[in-house]
Amino acid sequence: MSWVLYLLAVIMVLDAVKMRRRIRALPVLAATDAPVSAAHQLVAAPGVTLHDATRRAASAYAAANDLELLDVVPRDLPALRAMTLATLVEPGYRDDRLGPGRTAGHAFVVTTALGERAQLVPPTDELAFARASARLKHFARGDLAIAPAEHARPADLSRRLDVLRAQIGPSATVALFALPILWTLVGIGLWRQPIAGLVALGVWQLQPAIALLGTPLRARDLPLVVLFRTPIELWIWVRTLVGKRAIAVDAAAREAGYTKLLAGGTAALLDPRRETCPLCASKDLAVHVRNPDLLQHKPGVFTLEKCAGCGHIFQNPRLSFAGLDFYYKDFYDGLGEQGMEFVFGFGAQPYHKRAQMMRDHAAPRRWLDVGAGHGHFCIAAQATMPDTTFDGLDMSESIDEAKRRGWISTAYRGLFPELAPSFAGAYDAVSMSHYLEHTLDPRAELDAASVALAPGGCLLIEVPDPEYGLAKLLRGYWLPYFQPQHLNLVSVGNLEKLLRERGLEPVEWHRGKAHQRVDFFFAAWMFLDHLAPAPHLPWRPRGTAAWVWRVVAWTLGSPLILGGVLIDNAIGPLIARGKRGNTYRVVARKAAVTAVVSAPASAVASAVASAVVSAVVSD
Repeated sequence: MSWVLYLLAVIMVLDAVKMRRRIRALPVLAATDAPVSAAHQLVAAPGVTLHDATRRAASAYAAANDLELLDVVPRDLPALRAMTLATLVEPGYRDDRLGPGRTAGHAFVVTTALGERAQLVPPTDELAFARASARLKHFARGDLAIAPAEHARPADLSRRLDVLRAQIGPSATVALFALPILWTLVGIGLWRQPIAGLVALGVWQLQPAIALLGTPLRARDLPLVVLFRTPIELWIWVRTLVGKRAIAVDAAAREAGYTKLLAGGTAALLDPRRETCPLCASKDLAVHVRNPDLLQHKPGVFTLEKCAGCGHIFQNPRLSFAGLDFYYKDFYDGLGEQGMEFVFGFGAQPYHKRAQMMRDHAAPRRWLDVGAGHGHFCIAAQATMPDTTFDGLDMSESIDEAKRRGWISTAYRGLFPELAPSFAGAYDAVSMSHYLEHTLDPRAELDAASVALAPGGCLLIEVPDPEYGLAKLLRGYWLPYFQPQHLNLVSVGNLEKLLRERGLEPVEWHRGKAHQRVDFFFAAWMFLDHLAPAPHLPWRPRGTAAWVWRVVAWTLGSPLILGGVLIDNAIGPLIARGKRGNTYRVVARKAAVTAVVSAPASAVASAVASAVVSAVVSD
């Protein structure tokens, strides 16, 4: 036990040193007599009045550093808020277009042009301010700077959880429940190993001083926090848990609609079961996995069947049009939009790997990303392919947002099989990343890709690998089964056949190389979320008991999340060197000399059936 406490103390010291280094790297606004630029507007949080000196200095700094967005950090930002901010602002923040904006919750400078492009609405409360800051960073280069003349206003603890979610998305839940684990470890240490426990407790109390003393920030409450950090943090934690939740208010407003949708039960949400495989027409089908909705916890049980003839795994019975609408509702939009934005923007590495695979075989001038969402892949790939023009296609409003952000050059909103003839042969590269498994008819989508590609152009596809060994171990908790959204899990052999039938010659496959280190992490996450779902969901019963149970279950289960991360990262390198992972990628080339034809009739017919699912493809 003692070594765990000493290790914990070392980790806390290193974390404090990291926060200190980041705070010291923040620029301090210099006084200036220059007027505020006409190109800038200053947006203060409700209840904040900016000092004239701060307005001039912030405008001058933004102009001098070619910044369209600058968050103003008051010099006396309270200690714990300063530490949270330092934890979130990572090196390279200024040029990170994927990550959300970070804010001290005080004020920001924004160019008028950016405000118009982003359709900025002046925030009316603390949460709206945090959301505006997070969103604006996607539109332009932004940074933070310390304002010596500014004084921080008290935070509204009743909105703290909402603000945290605006800043860090779904990770807010894990961060919130990690604190009781830390306190429990230190408490047990004080009881079982007093010396080691006291060392850990002492470092915990001194961490704010290590992080903040000698930095440009001057937290007035620093002495108080150093002396009484534990009771202060406990008070904040309790207030955060019992505070108002915007998502709960939104959910309550949607409850009547879901009650109406479910009035007739779930039978109408599924089509009749088909008797044959959609790829080879074999009748030799068997149940592969039967799962509830582990992502949103909406009612219903879904079956993936496997064909003994070709090995294809597909949902059977399949969602009906009403089912598609019901189960995608509030996942990528509405209640779930903010969380999915954070998931897609978590890191650029997967996007760079996809782009690099294409660069190994082509130097495309025009690239169409199908199922582009908000355009995360396009903006990440653009950084390493500046001479390539990236366009995006999606069914949802997200594609228009991608265009406003400047993450794509042209936005196509609609169905790929229907739109492909309008830009037939126009693209040197087409990509479908975690898109094909959502579609009702993968063949129609591949037909459309062939139409859109110029002769000699390349198609990049990334999808889950249904032949991955750990899928059998994790069963329903293997994320890529993703019921009820994943309708077709196409194997390497089946995809190769479908590609060749359409004149698309595979030139490279990545199997182990495409592996994503998420299997055990998401299995643990889904298990806990299934055990104790979020009580705010409008299609589930709610109440205080449900909130209490969720707090208890997630607090006690937090080590499962940590364990999942450790296992994924431990075995990840081994899987990457192997023959199979949880994901595979392929680049296929269209024949250099071929006739460009209109979309096959089967593709157009299937377009109607794909209307809903095409809206939910991955970035």
